[in-house]
Amino acid sequence: MLFLITITLGIYFSLLQLFEYINAPFTIAESIYGSTFFIATGFHGIHVIIGTLFLSVCLIRLLKLHFSSYHYFGFEAASIFKLVNTLNAMHI
Repeated sequence: MLFLITITLGIYFSLLQLFEYINAPFTIAESIYGSTFFIATGFHGIHVIIGTLFLSVCLIRLLKLHFSSYHYFGFEAASIFKLVNTLNAMHI
């Protein structure tokens, strides 16, 4: 259930960012603010999209019973990816 909530929030964030990019009153070439805004939020957006895809694949594999007590590297890698995100967001 938490996988589904996290994936849904990742998709929601990506759609909100797309909406924000489409409706921005400035461009990347217009000023330092525009270039800083698009680069910073773009890197974050790519990061969210990659994490969402990573978790989606793990959810599909979990539902198909691909993981066992000896075979779980994909899940572990996704968990570490999200842990690093959380620690980074907390500035630890």
